[in-house]
Amino acid sequence: MSKLALVTGATAGIGEATAEVFAANGWNLIITGRRAERLENIAQSLTKQYSINVLPLAFDVRNYEEAASHLNGMGDEWKKVDVLVNNAGLAAGKDPIQEGKLDHWERMIDTNIKGLLYVTKTVVPWMLKVQKGHIINVGSIAGKEVYQNGNVYCATKHAVDALSRGMRLDLVSDNIKVTNIAPGLVETEFSIVRHDGDKTLADATYDGFTPLVGKDIADCILFAATRPAHVNVGDMLILPTAQANATTIKRD
Repeated sequence: MSKLALVTGATAGIGEATAEVFAANGWNLIITGRRAERLENIAQSLTKQYSINVLPLAFDVRNYEEAASHLNGMGDEWKKVDVLVNNAGLAAGKDPIQEGKLDHWERMIDTNIKGLLYVTKTVVPWMLKVQKGHIINVGSIAGKEVYQNGNVYCATKHAVDALSRGMRLDLVSDNIKVTNIAPGLVETEFSIVRHDGDKTLADATYDGFTPLVGKDIADCILFAATRPAHVNVGDMLILPTAQANATTIKRD
């Protein structure tokens, strides 16, 4: 019997790569994101290529009513979620705290923390009913270290790290696994969003070394999700070989 994974933020980057890696391994999928047309195209492509079932749900995780309505509105067969991958997240801006833009702060807090909580709050009761499940939260090395001009983004990813540990404590008695995934530098549209669409600045982030790509992280997520029932990968830090910590990178 095929397992079922729910992946948020699946329209690009790590989320899209995760959906594809799970699909390639025979998992059925619920994929979410804000870009409805792109989400539908990804669903059709995965269904055709891997002969699995994919349900695309276009909504904004920052809106609790919208998230809960879409998820609770699914048929019961779609609520048998084995793995929830809380991937939706972003970085916006690299300003010192005194120059930070409120819009950037609110987007990061609302997506990275509140969006994760809204989806988890909706899905966990389904796992509790069957006394099993796995929540995989995509954090960041920024949840392990704070770096200059990272202030609010680092704070949101520290929150993801803390929430992962807190969820594990709250849910261990219910046989629900919780994993925190902490990537280093991954080349996706992440940097373009962070630099407000400035591709030149975004590309410079990855100059002179080989960064990770979405599939690298997706493979690690699948590894965590496919361990035996008695094994929980609690926390995983994944770095490109050229990166030693959040700010130390060997560039050519």
